[in-house]
Amino acid sequence: MSKFLKGTMILLAAGLVTRVLGFINRIVIARFIGEEGVGLYMMAFPTMILVVTITQLGLPVAISKNIAEAEARGDTAKIKKILVVSLAATISLSVIFTPALILLAPLLSETLFTDKRTLWPLMAIAPVVPIIAISSVIRGYFQGRQNMKPAAYSQVIEQVVRISLIALMTKAFLPYGIEYAAAGAMLAAVVGELSSLIYLLTTFKLKKKFRVRKQFFKYVYSGKSTFNELMTVALPTTGSRMIGSVAWFFEPIVVAQSLALAGVAAITATKQYGALTGFAMPLLMLPSFITYSLSTSLVPAISEANSKNNMSLIEYRLQQALRFAFITGGLAVVVLYVLSDQLMEVMYGSSSGSQFIKLMAPFFLFYYYQGPLQATLQALNLARAAMINSLIGAIVKTAVIFLLASQSAFGINGVAMGILVGTVLVTLLHFATVLKTISFTFYVWDYVKTFIAMGFSGGIGFWMLNHMLPQSMNTSIRVIIISAAIFVIYFLLLLIFGLIKKAELIRIPVVGRLLSKLAFK
Repeated sequence: MSKFLKGTMILLAAGLVTRVLGFINRIVIARFIGEEGVGLYMMAFPTMILVVTITQLGLPVAISKNIAEAEARGDTAKIKKILVVSLAATISLSVIFTPALILLAPLLSETLFTDKRTLWPLMAIAPVVPIIAISSVIRGYFQGRQNMKPAAYSQVIEQVVRISLIALMTKAFLPYGIEYAAAGAMLAAVVGELSSLIYLLTTFKLKKKFRVRKQFFKYVYSGKSTFNELMTVALPTTGSRMIGSVAWFFEPIVVAQSLALAGVAAITATKQYGALTGFAMPLLMLPSFITYSLSTSLVPAISEANSKNNMSLIEYRLQQALRFAFITGGLAVVVLYVLSDQLMEVMYGSSSGSQFIKLMAPFFLFYYYQGPLQATLQALNLARAAMINSLIGAIVKTAVIFLLASQSAFGINGVAMGILVGTVLVTLLHFATVLKTISFTFYVWDYVKTFIAMGFSGGIGFWMLNHMLPQSMNTSIRVIIISAAIFVIYFLLLLIFGLIKKAELIRIPVVGRLLSKLAFK
């Protein structure tokens, strides 16, 4: 099995586990602090992402790419210099932006968010900035060497620790007010990230081939050329992420202001935004652990192929990633669309937000495509083009949100529509950029067959939901039965249509050989 496939499999397994744990985490938060508390949590969360993006400076992707190239040449000294320079940069930025976040929190909560209760969640997230900044550098090092296990295990550790503390923290702070409970949820996330960092540092210490502290400052002072090489990839990458983070940072602000213009009260707006971003969006982004795993593995794999000028391998890897993203995303869309009300009820004890899933799910296929396309652009030294695409999408998204959400006829649905417009536009722009760079064959008939499989399995799911299973049956059991039926029918149709190959199935650990017997070719 190639390093690309092995690394992807490891990240997929870890991603599935962490995604399930993440949902448990969100369920606990929703049960303890409700829509209003989730709204406060989600209003503060984009601020953390923005500060972390600035601190990381786009270095994780640059580290992964440059270390993969240095590894191919066997240049250990170069690998150490990349790591030392990256650590120096992220630690320095953390020292600046962590206090800045604490000092600016009162201004953000009172002036921009229109809900001063966001102050304590904003204060609580400040310690996580240096932790994530350092851990991202270590992850980039391991990913560049195409060793995905440390990154995968660290994700699981982070979620396990967070879930272990989340109920305790929210329950302890809830008597003081809903805003303190939301801050408690943030503190649980900080401790989870710290546990992840400790594991990564321990693993790095055991597996490294050189001493980082030895002549650390000498490497920093002589690392100007290395820093410039990293910045060639990092700046456009961080520009792209910065655009997304800034847009996400302003999103709750624009939403709050727009809904106020539409006559929606601040508390109601917080609840609606919590239902959209805290309840519906996590479900819609469920398959993102697959696209994240593919994207993470694609950067070093395509960088290595590009350094050898192997264009056919680049297209092959991208075709693999896109086909897998589309097939798995298609299954997720069907299950979410058919069972939107029931999934909300089972997970959050409320059907609030299910209307967003029905509106957005069909278009989220574009979102599942976006990660592999962006990773390919970064690996091909086209991070600047990806940044421009993201900028266009962010501007359009924010404009659509303001135009629609400020009208009472649309309200919070206008926010959902704005997110969709931005997502679809960025994906199409990324795809157009890739087509200009490499030869790419678009297998239209394969996509038609996948849509047929989606439509047929979705139809069976609706029939079972409305006619076969009694309404008095336990909701959780109905969800499990219908989801399983949709999966089996969808998987069988993929095998019949030849969309999943025998050679691909046989590589799946444990059950691969058994499943491969079902494939036609």
